[in-house]
This record gives sequence, C-alpha cells and structure tokens, in this order.
Amino acid sequence: MNALHAPRRLLLTIRLGELPEHLPSLREVRQEGQPMAARIDGGPLDRLLAHHGGSARTVRLHSARITRLQRPGVPGARRFDDAEQLSGVARVLRIEIARDAGLPTLLRALQQLPVVERVQPDRLCATPFDAPARALREIDPVAARRPRAMVRLPQALALQRGDPSVVVGLADTGVVAGHLELSRRLRRGFDTVDLDAATVGDLTLVGDNTGRDEQPDDEVGHGSACAGILRANGAGLPAGGAGLCGLTPVRVLGAALQGGKRVGIGALANIDAGMKRLIDLGVRVINMSFGTPESALVADDPRPHEEVVRYALARGVLLVAASGNSGLAERYYPAAHEGVIAVGAVEDDGSPASFSTRGAHVALCAPGRDIWTCGLAGYACVSGTSFAAPFVSAACALLAAHAEARAWPLDPQSARDILVESVRPFGAGRASDGCGAGVLDAAAALALLDQRIDAALVAPT
Repeated sequence: MNALHAPRRLLLTIRLGELPEHLPSLREVRQEGQPMAARIDGGPLDRLLAHHGGSARTVRLHSARITRLQRPGVPGARRFDDAEQLSGVARVLRIEIARDAGLPTLLRALQQLPVVERVQPDRLCATPFDAPARALREIDPVAARRPRAMVRLPQALALQRGDPSVVVGLADTGVVAGHLELSRRLRRGFDTVDLDAATVGDLTLVGDNTGRDEQPDDEVGHGSACAGILRANGAGLPAGGAGLCGLTPVRVLGAALQGGKRVGIGALANIDAGMKRLIDLGVRVINMSFGTPESALVADDPRPHEEVVRYALARGVLLVAASGNSGLAERYYPAAHEGVIAVGAVEDDGSPASFSTRGAHVALCAPGRDIWTCGLAGYACVSGTSFAAPFVSAACALLAAHAEARAWPLDPQSARDILVESVRPFGAGRASDGCGAGVLDAAAALALLDQRIDAALVAPT
C-alpha cells in the first residue's frame, strides 16, 4: 500500500528564488474559488508537463504564515518569510496532470531541469501499521496505569502540571471530540484530507474524504487513541500525560477499508498541508504516528515530508514520530529525518517489543503493548509504536511547559538530548540494538532540564 500514489498528482519543489508569483495557494482555490493555474513558467516546465502528462493544473501547496489581512495587497507568493523560503515549504507545488501513464518518464525529465529542486509522486501514506485495536467498554484500571507508571508520568505531572499555552499538534485520523475522555479537552482542529475513489487503488473509502470542511472527525479510531494518551480527562482512563497542555487535532488521514478493517490513509500533500498549518498556529510539539518505509522509495526519490520537517525545526517545534512496526532494522519517514525524535515500543517488562522497527535513528522507546485509551466508542486496548510516540510527545509538552515556567528557551535538539540522557535501562529480554538509548523517564527528563537550567544560570558569562 505504501507504494501507491494519488493518480495524476505530483509534488514539485522549485529552487530558491524561482517561484512564480501568479500561482494561487491550495487554500485560495478551495476557500475562495480561485482557479488552479494552467501554466507555471511558460517554458520548459510547462512543455514537459504538456508532453508527458497532457494538460496540467498547479497550485502552491502551502499558504504563507503572514496572512493577507496582515499584509494587504501583497501577493501570497511574496508573503512567505525566510524560514518558509529556506525550508522549502514556500516553494512546493501540487500539480495535477491529465494522464498518469507517462508519470515515471515525466518525473525523470523534470529532475533534469535546473529550476527543479525535487519532484515526487503524491504518495499515499497509511496508518495504523499497528495491531488491530480491541474495542472494550470496561477498563482494567491496573493495566491502564501500568504504562504510565513505567515512564513515571504521575511523578512528572507532580513536578509540572502543564501549561494550556503549550500546545501539542496531533496529525492523525482526527478525534472523536464528543468522547467522554476528550470532551472539552481539545482545541479547535481542522481537516486536510482530499481523496477520492480513484486515489486509493483497491481500498474502499468510507466517510468524509473530500477535504471541504474543517471538522477533524475520527472515522478510524487511531487518532482518538493517541489523543487519549495525551489528554484524557481521567473519567475512566488515567489522566492524559500532557497534563494541562493544549491539544490541537488535525485530520490528515482519511478512512478506508482494507480486508474488512478500517485504516487511515492520506496523501503526502494532505499530511504536509496539515503539518504546516499546525506549525503556523504555534504548536510546540507535533505527534506523528504514521510513516512511509524507505523500501517503498526508489533510489532518486526525495524523502517524504522533508520541507515541512525543516520548517518545523526552524520554528522550534519538537517533532515526535513512531519508528514503525515492521520489527526490522529499517527507516520510516518522517521518523528517520534528522531532528525528529523517533520512538520505538517496549513490552510491559521494558524489553523492546518484537514489532518495533529499529535503526540508528531511533532515539528511545516508550510503552507500546496493550495500551488502554480512547476508542471510537468507549475504550480500546491498542498496540504499536503509534501509541508509544504519544507518551514521548506528552513528555516533550511537559518539558516545554517547564522551560517556559523558568523563562528558558528549549530547542528541539536540547529536548531530544534531555530525553535520551534521562532514559531508564531496557528490561531484560530481547536485544535492544537499534532501539535507542533506553525507556522514557518523564520525571527524570524534567529533573535533568532543571539541572541544565541551574547550571547555565550560574555559569560565568
């Protein structure tokens, strides 16, 4: 499934300084009725698109962080700031061509143009790559508390309750906003899914997949499960690990049926557009429990999400991603991007889970087996690195809140270093090679942050 792409759609990044100003943004097309552009440069780009793909229509994938109201009369392409330009998000085009048969040849030809920085199909990314959830109405309270206790979240929350101004972005399948555990716990979210039946091959789309509303309603359960770990109100589950920190859900993955089971699926453009908007809303942490394996890419393919990851890091956002559930030593993206905190999973005894994807890029692990959390209706018991990542995202939110409480800047690299240096050892059992430094210890991470701030404050200037 990961090798599929949205038919007749590609993503092309123009080199710095070469972006034409006349191209509308995707948001302008959807919300304001502007037509997609029928030409890009009036030269080699348009000729190649016409020759290999028939007619082509183009939009800028992302909108500028500075809005039209803030700079009236300035075209959107000129409102992007340095971080947007240098990271590349300002220069990503989503192109729709009339014919898909010539796409491989078209991609190779476009790669040869000096004006093109990178080009790729608008690939489909799926989640969960996890064990099916067990939907249950009654919770085992002892089992529900066990993973929280393993990573010492209760002790961490005693040290730092969280801050509502520190917001976690959840890029996933959306949430069940009316769930007993999530009601009144969430900030306003949004929906960037834009799929149709022709987009997803032999999968069957279900529910809302048109990308024409702002409601991040979960139709899979995956996003709600992650949200419960982060922000549950404690009605039946243990309270969410992010404490009082905010949570903004974005639905970047729609719902499809595969073998009778619902899965989340979204195009790279859907995901990256949701990520960019979260960053511009000022989230401090983004949880990314999805991924594309490197094995699904060919040698010259760009690595998915590269521009938006660079942009997030430039804005100081802490990025947390599930490492994958293949049980192999391999790289999934976005987890394998430099600067992203890649999270593997451990069993109840702290030993690495057999399904956890390994590699030198994995930073640490968190509980990922039989995690009690929110389901589409009631509760669910879930397994996978998708559900290990939110424990680390919660710890990142508490670190960011604690740093702000002490008026201290916390950058993504420092947060990663603190998490890695404060881990607890793996439990005895399976070999831990490629599983990172150890198991998350949220309380020790907060204590180490305090030590670092204290040391810096007394150091000679």
